[in-house]
Amino acid sequence: MNLVLDTKEPTEGATGRPGRPARTSCVRVGGIVALCLACASDFPLQAVNGAAYVWLHLLSLVVGLAALLWPEHRRPAWLTPQVRAGVPALAALANVVVLVMAREMGAFGLGQAAVLLCLLVVAVRACPPGWALACGLLDGLALVLLPLPYLALDPGDGGSVGAVMVLMLLGGIAAGVAAYLRTLDNRRNQIVTETRRAERLAMAADLHDFVAHHVTGILVQTQVARMMAATEPERDETGVPPDDVRGRLDPVLAGIERAATEALASMRRTVGVLRDHEEAAGTGDRRPVGDLAGVDELVRGFDGVGGVDGRSAVLRHDPSVPDDLPHEVQAAAFRVVQEALTNVRRHAADATEITVDLRHGRGGLEVVVRDDGRGGARLPEAARGGGFGLVGLTERVTALGGRLQARPREHGPGWEVVAVLPTAPRSRLPR
Repeated sequence: MNLVLDTKEPTEGATGRPGRPARTSCVRVGGIVALCLACASDFPLQAVNGAAYVWLHLLSLVVGLAALLWPEHRRPAWLTPQVRAGVPALAALANVVVLVMAREMGAFGLGQAAVLLCLLVVAVRACPPGWALACGLLDGLALVLLPLPYLALDPGDGGSVGAVMVLMLLGGIAAGVAAYLRTLDNRRNQIVTETRRAERLAMAADLHDFVAHHVTGILVQTQVARMMAATEPERDETGVPPDDVRGRLDPVLAGIERAATEALASMRRTVGVLRDHEEAAGTGDRRPVGDLAGVDELVRGFDGVGGVDGRSAVLRHDPSVPDDLPHEVQAAAFRVVQEALTNVRRHAADATEITVDLRHGRGGLEVVVRDDGRGGARLPEAARGGGFGLVGLTERVTALGGRLQARPREHGPGWEVVAVLPTAPRSRLPR
């Protein structure tokens, strides 16, 4: 399971996924070339018309192209979207005002209009909400006023009026497209945020379950140690307990040490996933949180006290179960067994026989955990948990298309948890 979502675009060699399509790069390069050619076409037109103040036109084009083409990864912090959209528009307006005051026609060209249209898209799509309206209006105003020097000299020029109408239409289309793209961006950002939050909540739940499982074992083993200490024979004159007592306490203490170590390791791994910083690939122990191989270890270490408490857990792993099941299925099976064994500790501490069955059939992987407890829990009330473990487990199993049941056993005392997990891939699941 991919527990951390990255917004960067990894290379194909690192993740196995295709990188940016070559067609996108070609379209981008083609658009840049077309924009530069459009800007270059303004100057022959100015030379033909004998336009004045060519340097102002050149300045507005350079500022606009710099705002559009400055590489994103090299932009300074002050070059915000509102600066990129507003400053070139002010430069274009200054050019228009100077030409009108000097009673010069200038040269209204395709390049300056194209730059302002692109800047209008930047303003509406990328600026913060308040700035988007202000910068969008500024870019739209500069775009529409480009033919103003011609209208000032010849108010009856129908071509200039037509140019204004065309520019208004193009500006409206550009603003509409930019608003639609902004909506898509906001929707994508919302989905990414919700997905990351859901992953972190799931990992927080996993952290609770893992640590609660091991700490519950520590609590049970500590109670056994206290019980053994209360029934310990009298010490000899040296104050050293007899060898048989030491032999009985040693597996208890070893189990406490092992459970505490596993709890700390689970917490370290899970909290590491919850952090936002990137970790180097290929670091140390990257074993999945749970799989079918871990079920055997989980069952063998269930009692944690070397059998001195009279309980035993048995795993019956059918050879028909494939070893290459999808990881999400193996992780769900591990969680089913873990939650069931934890509930045995919490609510059926008098159980003496616990069986875990792993079978594979047409319905998929079947996981069955049974105990013979009568509900005589000896754990303190505060240590029993909130009772939401099976609710979360049901959501995890049903998300895979499986089903989960927790019910009393039909024959004899005790409880059983039965989960059926489909092993065939579900193509309709969202990626």
